[in-house]
Amino acid sequence: MKHVPNALTIVRILITPAVLALLFVDTGFARGWALFLFVAASISDWLDGKVARLYEVDTRLGQFLDPLADKVLVLGTFITMAVRWPDLVPWWAVALIALRDVAVTLLRSRAVKAGRPLRTSGAAKIKTAFQLTFLILVLFLLFLERMPSVVAGPASSVLYSVFISALLVATVAATVVTGAAYFFVPRHER
Repeated sequence: MKHVPNALTIVRILITPAVLALLFVDTGFARGWALFLFVAASISDWLDGKVARLYEVDTRLGQFLDPLADKVLVLGTFITMAVRWPDLVPWWAVALIALRDVAVTLLRSRAVKAGRPLRTSGAAKIKTAFQLTFLILVLFLLFLERMPSVVAGPASSVLYSVFISALLVATVAATVVTGAAYFFVPRHER
């Protein structure tokens, strides 16, 4: 069982290019598969952590790969959306999310070199929940947008609504605030 968490993480990394490529195909079938694979990858993130804790598996490879897989999946999806649908996901939002990830990664690297690795804060889990909720909802609406017109019209209306814009702003705010918390309230492992 000690290899299962890392195997799940590697599968998540391998799924990500398929998700991103499918988002460039403008059919309901492709968007449905992108949604399905993204959800599967998100579940694998939860599952690899659960298995690692259950079997007390904590490897250096896992400590490196798990956050990398998360960043590749989430940031890759945000970037792809900004390329394909810039009115939906503007570049300023992607830039702030990426800046937070880079800053926290550099802080983590410095902490590890100093022999005081940072623990993931509870607030960071809120950030992840916001990001995954936003991305899954948007992927679902993009899928519905390619369905018959009785569904496509309302899905498109919701997709480009104030609600989705507000959810994006809340997601970016949660991302930035939880990133800033690492710099003002460091959480070191004992």
